[in-house]
Amino acid sequence: MIDFTENNEVKREDHFTAILVGADLGREDTERSLAELEALAEAAGGETAGIVMQKMERPRPATYIGKGKVEEVAQMCAAGMADTVIFDDELTGAQIRNLEEALGVRVIDRTILILDIFARRASSKEGKLQVELAQLQYRMPRLLGFGRALSRLGGGIGTRGPGEKKLETDRRHIQARIDDIRAELARAEKTAALKSKQRHKNEIPTVALVGYTNAGKSAIMNRLLGLEGRDEKEVFSENMLFATLDAEQRSITPEKGRGFILSDTVGFVSKLPHDLIKAFHATLEEAAQADLLVHVVDVSAPDMERCMDVTEQVLKEIGAGGKQTLIAYNKADLLVDGLGPDGEPFLPARAGLLLSAKTGDGAEELLEAILKQLYGDSRTVTLRIPYARGDVLSYVCEKGVVSSMEHTAEGTVVCVQLAGKDYDRVAAYDTL
Repeated sequence: MIDFTENNEVKREDHFTAILVGADLGREDTERSLAELEALAEAAGGETAGIVMQKMERPRPATYIGKGKVEEVAQMCAAGMADTVIFDDELTGAQIRNLEEALGVRVIDRTILILDIFARRASSKEGKLQVELAQLQYRMPRLLGFGRALSRLGGGIGTRGPGEKKLETDRRHIQARIDDIRAELARAEKTAALKSKQRHKNEIPTVALVGYTNAGKSAIMNRLLGLEGRDEKEVFSENMLFATLDAEQRSITPEKGRGFILSDTVGFVSKLPHDLIKAFHATLEEAAQADLLVHVVDVSAPDMERCMDVTEQVLKEIGAGGKQTLIAYNKADLLVDGLGPDGEPFLPARAGLLLSAKTGDGAEELLEAILKQLYGDSRTVTLRIPYARGDVLSYVCEKGVVSSMEHTAEGTVVCVQLAGKDYDRVAAYDTL
């Protein structure tokens, strides 16, 4: 769990017990959202002791939930059921302060919880900076709440604020650190942009795996690497929310002239903090700049369609909406006799490929589908290239798959498979 100390460092606690609180405002499936919140708490090292939900038209300005529900949760906390209360929606600094005083335990919201998981999982320097930036951007408008209420409590997720007398000092320090991080990330983005430009210059297409968290993106990347016998290049993959945070890239080259760079991006989740989307702009840029997206979907998820909608919404926010996309329905091994979680035949409304990254079934079909999207217009041609045009012969050998080559009086005759764009450059040498 995160403990915000006075100098903005992060401490950890391994376990906490929580009561989850949600408000049914009539806009979404609150029960499913709370179930996901429980999974997030587990991913952060927590155990859920109870769930409280209140139906209401709008949140209360002071405590988000009504007075009666606050008293109910307070009684649960007083009975020793939990040391933490987690709200499913974002709280203001004043609400955090008021709830802390009323409940006597630490109070956090979904955003703090997600930030904590990201802080645990970030491994690269850039990833850690992005998480810290999102934490500071979240904390800045809530200094009052952290100052009065959280500083008097022990460690834990998002606790221990600076104290009222140090609020202005902390504002200046936090803003200075935000500026420093943004400058450092801007330099990292510039470096990444140069690398991306070089890839495009070399005409290497890029494919980004996107989807809801824990849909199996990393497992699919590993399966595609396994098809090439490159198990040593596998990325971390685990059955948990946000197992992968830092974007990973691997080259996939099933055959000469038909390869691509595959990126494994951070998973999405409903109510993904807006500051986190902004902070991870550089990482999510992999999806925005990709030539093809592979939208990985967990067919065992009871709310599969909602997960797909959330992913598509986030893609729109980062400028990747409307991109050429393949849908990969993963975890087919969890279907029983072809039936989905609802007991009905699995017949998705959107066309896609059914596969299992765990067993490998459908992996080769996915690879072929990706290659078809990237190189669908490839053709096998016979070219006669004059000896004086060695540069053309070198280009053909580099870009295509050569099946035969013969040296004749008129030049080199090459039978080669080329992508459409590569053929256009050498069409003048076609013997037909």
